[in-house]
Amino acid sequence: MPEKSGSMYYNYKNYFSIVLLAVADSNYRFTYIDIGAYGKECDFTIFKESSLWNLMEKNELHMPDPEPINELQDQDFPYVFLDDEAFALTTNLLRPFKRAFGILSNKWRILHWPLNVATNFAVDIVKAACILHNIIREKDGLHYEEHEINELPIMGFEDAVHQANYVRGQHANEIRNKYAEYFVSDAGSVPWQNSSI
Repeated sequence: MPEKSGSMYYNYKNYFSIVLLAVADSNYRFTYIDIGAYGKECDFTIFKESSLWNLMEKNELHMPDPEPINELQDQDFPYVFLDDEAFALTTNLLRPFKRAFGILSNKWRILHWPLNVATNFAVDIVKAACILHNIIREKDGLHYEEHEINELPIMGFEDAVHQANYVRGQHANEIRNKYAEYFVSDAGSVPWQNSSI
């Protein structure tokens, strides 16, 4: 526990932590990281305080316009970030119907144990793990057989048009349902998906 931090780093899983907020591309490489938020904070609150959220809100991420997902589709699909259950469902953020994904902690065993170091050094350790992770992905590529199917992220989509970025409810659900329909269709399914349900 960092000195004089009280319960700021104490998370809902009943241990002390700092938060890694990250975006990974379809090749498992980190394209954005934000490390060091208090463990007690809600993930979506941390995201809303990040530079990435600010860029999304200002429509400064230079994302492509919605387009058909393949040549067989005539509907436009917005580009989206696929996130986990901790985030709100919005036009630009889609979460699966259940289960989250993770790509860092299984590779780096140091992250399986409490880091008995100063907070700034813990942040540096996590940054180093992210950098090493990207180097290994560049060098070795991704071998799906190394992972359990439920650890694999769905291939990364990027974000889309501003369309009142923080839209919830019906519109965001319609977008998620449109993607869901595509991913269970013959055109959008992958061979292993039904065995992981």
